[in-house]
Amino acid sequence: MWMNRKTGSVFLKTLNHVLNVLKFSTNVRTQPPRKPGPSRPPWSLLFFGTDQFAVESLKVLTSCRNPSKGIVEKLEVVSLPGDLPVRRFAQQNQLTLHNWPPHDLEGQFDVGVVVSFGRLIHGGLIDKFPFGILNVHPSLLPRWRGPAPVFHTIMHGDTVTGVTIIQIRPNKFDVGPILNQELHKVQKNCTAEELGAALATKGAHLLIDTLMKLPEKIANKREQGMMGVTFAPKINTSMSWIHWEEQTCNQIACLCRAIGCRIPLRTIWMGKTIKLLDFVGKCHTTDQRNQKPGSVYYDKVSNTLAVCCKIKAAENLKETPQAVREASAALCSLGCASSLADMEGWQALRAGSKGPC
Repeated sequence: MWMNRKTGSVFLKTLNHVLNVLKFSTNVRTQPPRKPGPSRPPWSLLFFGTDQFAVESLKVLTSCRNPSKGIVEKLEVVSLPGDLPVRRFAQQNQLTLHNWPPHDLEGQFDVGVVVSFGRLIHGGLIDKFPFGILNVHPSLLPRWRGPAPVFHTIMHGDTVTGVTIIQIRPNKFDVGPILNQELHKVQKNCTAEELGAALATKGAHLLIDTLMKLPEKIANKREQGMMGVTFAPKINTSMSWIHWEEQTCNQIACLCRAIGCRIPLRTIWMGKTIKLLDFVGKCHTTDQRNQKPGSVYYDKVSNTLAVCCKIKAAENLKETPQAVREASAALCSLGCASSLADMEGWQALRAGSKGPC
């Protein structure tokens, strides 16, 4: 069949239009609309977590699968590789376990929950959850954003902290809008481990309270302000150094309660690095010899080694027979004994140090 130029041009334009319509229709069909979620619980929920802090929230969610409670209808778990507490809990309780990153989630879940997961989550994954992804964070955001808020709460001597439930933002940590928040008083002489356990329990129950009223909480969410923002980087060995001339007794006590059980505190003695085995706390002494920060003496009455700190506060290190034996061998091998002023001072030093790192 022959066509003139004008007719052929019209035919080609029509054909191109039809092909474009078909192409658009095909694209629409291959990207089905997101399945609308329910407007109230019970929820289909995907949990992201790794450590013991996260397990507390997962335990409570697991118990809420009971139909009588009507909060969680479906619960599955995403965790990282390795022998992690969340992975072990999921296996022990027959929860479906996904590796990171998860796949094929379209239309499967209403809401996600992230607790101590440590991975940035991109927008494409968040968009698969009609109610977004929630995060349980152990601080009063925006204070102590970051991976180690509990340690920094203790290290800086905070007397009040809390837990916060936020919606996460794509590829960002701890900056999303706040849905729920609860205060917690930090007990005197509380360690990071004790505080972490208390906040894990409180955070788990605050999460359930949030899920019970999720549409209302989202409708009334509030953005975090920039005032009061602080950051809580991971703890490391560089934080374990004691500088007697720069740190007060209280600051050293906070440092010990924050990281002492994970990273031994360290200082310099006679030009060598030593680890401090045990910490008793502040003491008051009538000893009037050298009261310069960093000076050391042995207190016979309390059987402790005392080190003078900034503003003439004194720190104590508890004596133990094992500490005496270990420190004695290490320091004698360095030839330090002969340089000490008297044998009483030498005995005092042996009581509280474990020689070189």
